[in-house]
Amino acid sequence: MGSTKIYLTRHGETEWNLVHRMQGSEDSPLTPRGLQQAEWLRKGMHTVPLDAIYSSPSPRAVRTAELVRGERSIPLETSEDFMEMGFGLWEGSLHSEVAPRYPEQWDNFWKDPEKFELEGSETYGQVQARALHKLQDILEKHEGQSVLIVTHTITIKLLMAYFEGKAMKELWGLPEIHPTSLCRIDITDGIPDIVLHGDISHYEE
Repeated sequence: MGSTKIYLTRHGETEWNLVHRMQGSEDSPLTPRGLQQAEWLRKGMHTVPLDAIYSSPSPRAVRTAELVRGERSIPLETSEDFMEMGFGLWEGSLHSEVAPRYPEQWDNFWKDPEKFELEGSETYGQVQARALHKLQDILEKHEGQSVLIVTHTITIKLLMAYFEGKAMKELWGLPEIHPTSLCRIDITDGIPDIVLHGDISHYEE
């Protein structure tokens, strides 16, 4: 059957990214630069065969997915399992507001993700479980095919940590997941091979 190729990318830069505001399940529009990043990825991937595109239903991700798809007639499906972590009380707040108000949770959020708990928020484990569940569906449905998934930083970090066998404590280590950066995992007989991780070689600057 050959390898199943999974491409993972993050949405383009948004207005809230620029000011370091927690988005989670909320949304803000792509900036002109975010639109440009999506266009760069479209050009970078225009010769890559894709059988399907899956996206988080957040408008920032769907818009990015549509731009990357361009004129190609590739089916595009959204799944809530690929949404960003829901941040509960933190949604819509600036990092600079959250950090002093919730010092312990903020510290755990970045340094000890397994301990992170916040009213109304998902845990890292919950996000990883839902994203992996959907990914497993995709691997079964698209065996031997190539699929692009457009999602969010934490979702990508957790999926890549799974493929790397990385401990949750190491989650925020390098590489950084820049807007529209690309990860590629080739899965052959159930064995994953990480080909790209946070790649931005398509950036034209």
